[in-house]
Amino acid sequence: MSLTEKILSQVPGDALGGLRKVDRLWENLKQNTAPTPAAVKHSQQPLETLDFDIVISGGTLGILIGTALAVRGWRVALLERGILRGREQEWNISRKELDAFLELNLLSVEEIDKAIATEYNPARISFTNTPDIWIRDVLNIGIDPIYLLETLKHKFLHFGGKLFENTPFKTATIHPNGVIVESENTDSPNVNTSFTTRLLLDAMGYFSPIVRQARQGKKPDAVCLVVGSCAQGYPKNDTGDIFASFTPMQNQCQYFWEAFPARDGRTTYLFTYIDADTKRFSLETLFEDYLRLLPEYQNVELEQLKFQRALYGFFPCYRQSPLKMPWNRILPVGDSSGSQSPLSFGGFGAMVRHLKRLTLGIDEALTSESLDKNSLALLQPYQPNLSVTWLFQRSMSAAINQKIDPNQINQLLAAVFGIMEELGEPVLKPFLQDIVLFPALSQTLFKTAISHPGLVMKIIPQVGIANLLDWMVHYVNLGIYTGLQPLGKAVEPQVKNLGTQQQYYFHRLVEAWKYGAGGDY
Repeated sequence: MSLTEKILSQVPGDALGGLRKVDRLWENLKQNTAPTPAAVKHSQQPLETLDFDIVISGGTLGILIGTALAVRGWRVALLERGILRGREQEWNISRKELDAFLELNLLSVEEIDKAIATEYNPARISFTNTPDIWIRDVLNIGIDPIYLLETLKHKFLHFGGKLFENTPFKTATIHPNGVIVESENTDSPNVNTSFTTRLLLDAMGYFSPIVRQARQGKKPDAVCLVVGSCAQGYPKNDTGDIFASFTPMQNQCQYFWEAFPARDGRTTYLFTYIDADTKRFSLETLFEDYLRLLPEYQNVELEQLKFQRALYGFFPCYRQSPLKMPWNRILPVGDSSGSQSPLSFGGFGAMVRHLKRLTLGIDEALTSESLDKNSLALLQPYQPNLSVTWLFQRSMSAAINQKIDPNQINQLLAAVFGIMEELGEPVLKPFLQDIVLFPALSQTLFKTAISHPGLVMKIIPQVGIANLLDWMVHYVNLGIYTGLQPLGKAVEPQVKNLGTQQQYYFHRLVEAWKYGAGGDY
């Protein structure tokens, strides 16, 4: 019996079976054997009636945008394949990011405080043979998903939203004036349910059939594999780890760690950045390494731990992101859209970051009837501050059979984070929250090149000249977007005199500059 089989047999539920089920999905992705769905169809026949302004498929994160739009008076239907309920595992976020819930009238201050299950300080960045770096107020809030989703569900229903649970998405047929969404009712398998709507929001995540059809079976350019657990029995530790590494490369990749205090124990993650090559190892192999290395990482014996939950998954990333839909009246949001950087796990944090922008933008799109594919594409604009992170992701990974010094990645990261610490929190903090700012990035690059020229020269063959040239385009664009931000603010007063559709286009342009330069930070 392997260590993974032994430990996961102690975890409530079929944790081992769940891990192997996800592993089969990972194997299918590597082999690229899954057929491309035919989830979206067309019809030239106009619809006689439209029951909803918005139908959202995918309730776990769809309830966030659904409630925000229901509060603004739109007719919203939310389809969830199971029961809409948050998971046990907390969602980590920074407190400032929770302001979006207040600004959109989704939660009160009291409700936000009640949603916070854990709060800790400080958090650590750690590499072997270098001093630890400590930072406060970054990813130090643990949100209780069960309370949060239940509270939002009540508000959604209070403002007229319609929730359809056990109603998985099947197909969407696009008509000239709306969309028919077909779903199943799993309580009555032979009963199909139809919804007519002006706009369909896809919040079904990375493996949405709509997204898979739009990407036409393309393999991801990179993948983040993650395993972990929540357990009791650790030595008392009220700090967290945002980024830690203590081993050289193994299995042709670099292992990174995170750790957070949780309400019912301590959560630890092991993650790595790789490609989807068929020779890559399984999640079960990664979990075996996680359990092997966990005692050294947390200074604890496995026998001392009582495992509450096992965590595992993989997050595909595409350079062609955010995703532009080839159809009218369909907009991907959250992980479906690919609007998170290749360094992050996406999910809750990425959704909250764009929640206000998407709510106001969708509101304007519906008001001005800007629902064709080109207009909706403006709600998922090119963001150079996310595109530049592809080079960082590439510098933290290695291709199959690529020969590099086993300690090279750790040495580079230790040097870069050391430079950012010297430059201060205005440089370090945004980066740790997945936001790259042009001045901060420029200072870091310049100082790293001066202080560690040898390390920089080693990275060039690792990432490749083509990737470096591509990155330079995004870096220049990041500077341009940063310079354009004040222009948008200067001409904003004149925009009120334009028609609703012209205002929609202008606001999307200004938002692209703002978010593309990290100006929302």
